[in-house]
Amino acid sequence: MTTLLHPILYSFRRCPYAIRARLALAVSGTRCELREVKLSAKPQAMLDASPKGTVPVLVLPDGTVIDESLGIMRWALANRDPEGWLMRHDAALIEANDGRFKHHLDRYKYPDRHGADPLLHRESGLAFLREIDGRLAGAGQLCGPARGLADAAIMPFVRQFAAIDREWFDTRPLPQLKVWLAGHLASRLFAATMTRVAPWSPGDPPVGFVQAQEMPAACPGGGGR
Repeated sequence: MTTLLHPILYSFRRCPYAIRARLALAVSGTRCELREVKLSAKPQAMLDASPKGTVPVLVLPDGTVIDESLGIMRWALANRDPEGWLMRHDAALIEANDGRFKHHLDRYKYPDRHGADPLLHRESGLAFLREIDGRLAGAGQLCGPARGLADAAIMPFVRQFAAIDREWFDTRPLPQLKVWLAGHLASRLFAATMTRVAPWSPGDPPVGFVQAQEMPAACPGGGGR
């Protein structure tokens, strides 16, 4: 059995769950091997580690497997949290994002897959974004003036929602949310975690993941950041 030197992260670049895991791994400076997954041809090594077959999956050197994105975030930040992300966490807000907002996001983005009315679910998703917009008005980030776990956990889903029909989204009166989203998307942290790599195959040379020393200490942009 081969002993791992660093954790292995099975990921998919555009998946919001994988994005938030990569954000926490990057800001914490966690060294790991990145294995990009082609969802239509999932590698057997990933399925052996996590039979449920969803990304992200983090395999630790001792064989421990973490296959929930929030679990990966908490593990990485428990080891090193240079920006204090764990102090800026709102479990109820993240639960609402992962529950009702994700429900509407999926049916807005993939109406045929769910037999759904996309416009109905778009409006229901918009209601959650209005809540976020109101919350951001006070400090610029979800739990104060600096980015934290709540921002990193929710932002990738808002990004996905906004991209479905960008022209429509841009006409919505969500001034604080738009500034917040633009700031995160423009950050070096986000850009570094979205680097394109080819899908992994057994025998490929290891692809290292971005390190925290390459990251700025704060998210750029206005709105109190």
